[in-house]
Amino acid sequence: MRMTFRQVARPGHDNGQVQRALARCLRPTTPAVQLDRRVVSDYFPFDYAPAGNSAQLIDMIFPGDANHHGTLFGGVALAHMDKIAFLAATRHGRAPFVTASSQKIDFEAPGRIGEIIEATGRIVRVGNSSLDVEVELIAEALVSGERRLCTRGRFTLVAVKGPETRLPLPPMTAETSDDGDGRLRMVEMVFPQSTNHFGNLFGGDALKMMGKAAFITATRHARATMVMASSDRVDFQTAIKEGEMVELVCEVRMTGRASVMVGVELWAEELLTGRRHHAATATFTMVSVDDNGRPLRFAGRE
Repeated sequence: MRMTFRQVARPGHDNGQVQRALARCLRPTTPAVQLDRRVVSDYFPFDYAPAGNSAQLIDMIFPGDANHHGTLFGGVALAHMDKIAFLAATRHGRAPFVTASSQKIDFEAPGRIGEIIEATGRIVRVGNSSLDVEVELIAEALVSGERRLCTRGRFTLVAVKGPETRLPLPPMTAETSDDGDGRLRMVEMVFPQSTNHFGNLFGGDALKMMGKAAFITATRHARATMVMASSDRVDFQTAIKEGEMVELVCEVRMTGRASVMVGVELWAEELLTGRRHHAATATFTMVSVDDNGRPLRFAGRE
């Protein structure tokens, strides 16, 4: 397995020394998995099953999303909430939806630069051609894991009448919980600015999504400052079209003294039909580092 350590090699440091230190930290301590040259099929598939009509959007708060106070712009928060409401509504009704209105939204706590932002949508009312989605937006500190409710709101979406719209909308179904399987699931939309002249998602944008998902998964698992040490293997299976929803499914595959191997699968879903196809698979090795960028063993690891 080829490893790349440029992210932790610092100017003025002995890069060879850094690589040797990382190699020791990446030595696997989980007996069931060994870091060797096995192909990615040894780690996949996940025996993946869709998560029903629920949808969860997870993102990072970067400086471009924040104001001069270092907190998330209210407009960016509302955009996340509207997007997840749309995805939850479309998964339920399999129709072209538009947002009709939102009720009063109160911002209870800020999200800060460098934190995770998590938006979850839940169907709470279904009518003949409209439905309501309740959305919660939660901020999460990376290392401490402290979570706080930033805001919640209710969005009303209406199905646009047309040949692809079947009314009345299907009734609400019993809620199912996806907790406890140890996998991170996060969704995103494919918009035109992320596609090439064929209308397919750029490979680089797919890698960006998978890398971000691997980072969030590894950080939640280790509660440490993580950087990407390597992209061990990426296999693209099928193209993802403009207007499709992508769902990333992540799982920790190995934990070492200062490293975490994360498997990521990328699935695409046609919003109106619900048909899904496996688009890509990747594995990433993430390494815990200190303030100077040097490998740092996890607490309790010898």
